[in-house]
Amino acid sequence: MRTLISTAFVSLDGVVEAPGGEPGHRSSGWTFKDIEFVEAAYELKAREQDEAAAMMMGRVSYDAFSPVWPTMTEEFPRYNAMPKYVVSTTLEDSDLVTNWGDITILRSLDDVAALKETDGGPILVHGSAKLNRGLADAGLVDRYHLLVFPVLLGAGKRLFSTTDRDKQRLTVVESETYRNGVQKLVYEVDR
Repeated sequence: MRTLISTAFVSLDGVVEAPGGEPGHRSSGWTFKDIEFVEAAYELKAREQDEAAAMMMGRVSYDAFSPVWPTMTEEFPRYNAMPKYVVSTTLEDSDLVTNWGDITILRSLDDVAALKETDGGPILVHGSAKLNRGLADAGLVDRYHLLVFPVLLGAGKRLFSTTDRDKQRLTVVESETYRNGVQKLVYEVDR
């Protein structure tokens, strides 16, 4: 069974929208504006690239990443080479870019659950706030890799849903706070 890892830059109040400067949010780029860059805080991101076997995202994140990431060969060599899965009911094969390796469209969370049952290494879910909420609500997330930034954004897309569901326990397996106030939090989902 494959491990599904939700990885996110998140504000202290749970917002994951536009951390790197994506358009549409009034505080777009909040991970680097007014926050000192501390290289050690991003070690988790480099490790993810080395440990992951595949990447998953929703349609909106695919549309944002696919024109940019394939051109970032020095920054994302392993991400660019690994298989990618896009969870979408509207994306068609003809919509896929041709310069970003093997890309498979999954149509439902049932398809994600079936993928998890296959052989292979960890699957990282990047961006994709709506997808992350659905995966968590369906009990499909196995681990969270969070870099929590010391900002309150108020409005924006949230990592966690507000669905009324049973309590889910998490176990901290790794944590660290950096001098710029960013916290690394790695949680395993208790089953």
